[in-house]
Amino acid sequence: MKIDKKNRKRKKLTALAVGVILVYILLICPGIRFRRQKSSVIEVSKDAAERNTEEKPEDKKEETLAHKFQDVINQAERLFLSYDYDGALDLIQGIEGFEDDRELKGKADFYQKEKESCEPVNIQEVTHVFYHSLVVDPERAFANQERDPQAVGNNQWMTTISEFKKILQEMYDRGYVIVGIHDMVREREDEEGNILFEPGEIMLPKGKKAYVLSQDDLSYYHCYDNYGYAAKMILDEEGRPTCEYITPEGERVTGDYDLVPILDKFIEKHPDASYRGAKGIIALTGYNGILGYRTDNSYLNINGNLNDDKRQWLIDNPDFDIEKEREQAKKVADALKEEGWEFASHTWGHIKIGDVTLSRLIRDTQKWRENVEPLVGGTDVIVFAHGQDLGDWGNYNEYDEKYQFLKGEGYHIFCNVDQGQYRVHFGRDYLRQGRRDLDGYRIYRNAAGKEDSVSDLFDAKEVIDSLRPPVPPLR
Repeated sequence: MKIDKKNRKRKKLTALAVGVILVYILLICPGIRFRRQKSSVIEVSKDAAERNTEEKPEDKKEETLAHKFQDVINQAERLFLSYDYDGALDLIQGIEGFEDDRELKGKADFYQKEKESCEPVNIQEVTHVFYHSLVVDPERAFANQERDPQAVGNNQWMTTISEFKKILQEMYDRGYVIVGIHDMVREREDEEGNILFEPGEIMLPKGKKAYVLSQDDLSYYHCYDNYGYAAKMILDEEGRPTCEYITPEGERVTGDYDLVPILDKFIEKHPDASYRGAKGIIALTGYNGILGYRTDNSYLNINGNLNDDKRQWLIDNPDFDIEKEREQAKKVADALKEEGWEFASHTWGHIKIGDVTLSRLIRDTQKWRENVEPLVGGTDVIVFAHGQDLGDWGNYNEYDEKYQFLKGEGYHIFCNVDQGQYRVHFGRDYLRQGRRDLDGYRIYRNAAGKEDSVSDLFDAKEVIDSLRPPVPPLR
């Protein structure tokens, strides 16, 4: 079943606020408003300064308390900006002396009015956009189009960092707000105890539009090497997810070289770009490991079943320790979840769900369970690779063996690729949503006037990277 994260950040902030309030109660006489107490502290400090130039320990405590009090106010404001009006009100109204403080009551009244002015999102009109790993260096990624199939694929399927930043900004300027895919769902039980799926309730200010974001294949496959992509996800000095990139000269540098750290910082600057801290879905395969770490069991031995990429990587890395790789990958995955990201299966082997046999699907799912799930946790979301699906749009055939198997494995949210502006369908106990690929192919064709499939989101002519060559038709 789904992993509910809607109130995670609110609970953490509320817990912190409770701690601050307890300190407040212990250190300041009950019933005296903070603003008045702060004023008296200043007066006492002035009197003390006339008698003794040394700062008193009590003054430091009061100053620290003032900072913590302001932190609670700032946290409430951030919750308010991210449309978590109830969380913001809980923090403000939980402050000791709230009822007697005109300023705090005014802020709470403002939050309440803004909450009441919001309108419910039409869940059927929530669009879903997705990307692959972003191109850091277009000159490396797109070189030799005439004779390099990988370069052609880079041009067709990948978005550059410049393009992503422009899309992100323009969608924000147009009022788009990222929501979690689980925010779209409300679950209830029928009389027999069966779980039913219904459209959820998302309340946003008038003029705002909800969308889901996902990123496929965040594994940094061997075929990306030397093509101007990030090499792996790592943690920075503060323990937050960022990227390692290898320059053409072989230097390893750290920075915002892919979608995750770019989006994290954008939302940090613009909290109203995200509904209650939602980020996006990271859809993972497993055959080359995850997040740039070689975590799959297939790396344990050099044998005849390995492809050339894996074999060469193992030769080049004789000190490889799979347990250390898994340990680091799990640390990064945990940090990603802490930042509001969700994980989904993209199938272990990037298989075509419509073409493979049931037995192949079962084996593939077992590999994902063994190699990926222990590192990222369970999920009820599966993002189908290659744009395929289990059936035509509408209700799935409940007698379809593949559908029955995936439902039995706990999947209840299914995503394919669909260029329709909106594509949302609720089955009895599942959600289907189509996703729109914002890749080089779509950007180029829209910028060239060959199709109109993204104009509701951004102006492709303004977004397209000047270093992107003409994109050939898909085969």
